[in-house]
Amino acid sequence: MKKIFIILSTIFFIYSCDVAKQISGAYNLSQCTYDYNSINNIKVAGVNLGKGKSLSIADIASLSTILSGGNLQTIPFSMTLNLNVKNPNQTAAYLNGLEYLIELNDMEFSTGSLDVPLHINPGEEALLPLSIGLDLKNLINRYSQDRVTSEMSRFLGISPGQTKVSVKLWPKMLIGNTPIKSPAHIPITFLFGGK
Repeated sequence: MKKIFIILSTIFFIYSCDVAKQISGAYNLSQCTYDYNSINNIKVAGVNLGKGKSLSIADIASLSTILSGGNLQTIPFSMTLNLNVKNPNQTAAYLNGLEYLIELNDMEFSTGSLDVPLHINPGEEALLPLSIGLDLKNLINRYSQDRVTSEMSRFLGISPGQTKVSVKLWPKMLIGNTPIKSPAHIPITFLFGGK
């Protein structure tokens, strides 16, 4: 009986240390600084826009036609949003995954999750890539043709003005083998697009 108690106590101690380490790493992640790095691999309905910084007249004409809706059943959109994450803490910051929400000028644009661990040593910086994919037709159905066209035209640099991009990150930590989402999000805001 004494042997079983020692084994169970050891397992509980190891499990408790792992939970404390997970919580500490997640807390450190919330104390990191987050900055916009870049957006690349932008694709709209098969039109590859790269970084979306300098569009050709042909790109603008194609995008204008696509965003007007036409007879398209779907308007696939994808991009990669890269964020710099700097750890100012004395110990490592890490996560086992995260969930995110992205808004363009307060319009909910995309939600998703990243199930790749991220580990940032004290005083170091890492790149956090978020791969985003959605159907713009769903946004048009939820908001309106005019609003989505206006926001995307600004975001892609077709029309003047910049887009306020708001990113909310909810880190996940593992408790045993179960991922638990943080109740509080990490907010990041930056401007993108426009002429």
